[in-house]
Amino acid sequence: MPTRKPRSSRTGRATMADVATAAGVSAMTVSRALNRPDKVSEEVRARVAEASRRLGFVPSRLAAALATARSMTVTVLIPSLTNSVFIDVLAGIQETLSPHGYQPVIGVTGYAPEEEERVLRTQLASGPDGVILTGLDHTPATWDLLRGLPTPVVHTMDLARNFAGDTDDALTVGFSQFDAGHAVGRHLVERGRRRIGLIAGQLDPRTRQRCDGWRQALVEAGLHDPALELMVPDSTSVALGAELLERMLAAHPDLDALFLCNDDLAQGALFHCARRGIAVPGRLAVAGFNDLGGAAWTIPPLTTVATPRHAIGVEAARLLLAAINGNDNGPRSVDLGFRLMVRETT
Repeated sequence: MPTRKPRSSRTGRATMADVATAAGVSAMTVSRALNRPDKVSEEVRARVAEASRRLGFVPSRLAAALATARSMTVTVLIPSLTNSVFIDVLAGIQETLSPHGYQPVIGVTGYAPEEEERVLRTQLASGPDGVILTGLDHTPATWDLLRGLPTPVVHTMDLARNFAGDTDDALTVGFSQFDAGHAVGRHLVERGRRRIGLIAGQLDPRTRQRCDGWRQALVEAGLHDPALELMVPDSTSVALGAELLERMLAAHPDLDALFLCNDDLAQGALFHCARRGIAVPGRLAVAGFNDLGGAAWTIPPLTTVATPRHAIGVEAARLLLAAINGNDNGPRSVDLGFRLMVRETT
């Protein structure tokens, strides 16, 4: 049986020198082909790629970082991996960073500012080239960390003007949660509803902002009744939506409209109405939030707010890349807006 030629690396892994020999070029040319492909010909790139594939060569990120003073990683912290809102944001970030050679390193905070602080400290030890965070509700210690960073930071899902803090200089990409909630409340009022309730879960700052907007719309119409608000800290789900609607109707049988602060809650409410024979929208108008997958296909199709989740990820990554490359003279805050999707449930 033929024996494999020993490799020069102590670990047995192929090295850049091995790839250079196999491709018939210098190690410097291999480095250029991998890190600055625009500096070598297509034919050389192909030879280096083939040699790398054949030898199983994996470039050392540490070596690249030492050579370029960049790690080519971006810390991305999100509250949850099970909430499709943040999966959409991540997709936009990944699609935008990847062509530029950057890899997002994801941390999950569980909607807890203290956990966000802990995860951020851990990730900063690896020297990311930038940071993308969710929201602006950080602990004072986290703000101190961020202000001391030599790398740029972008905040998503909110805008600096919506946050009562010293955030005017922050890079933010999002929309007004307050205005979106206000639009839902005004819509239900304009539909002639008079006993309009609210169901909310999770109760992170963005949820509270949209609740505040809804509440303001009802106050303006002279229709706000605090007794018609049911807000719980539990994670949102279809099952929770059905359970909370049952509780709400038991306490307030005259309820004629309902804003549920996430679409999974609203879908659960629709399932409960179908099981109990509650006519929607005849007996009860229902509105959700986020326009998640399936919202347009519920029975009846769900009125909701379409939020630009994927676009937020794309724009956040674009802002970050511009700042990394010293081109951060554009707007500090990007408002991508929202759309009220009026469908048959209202």
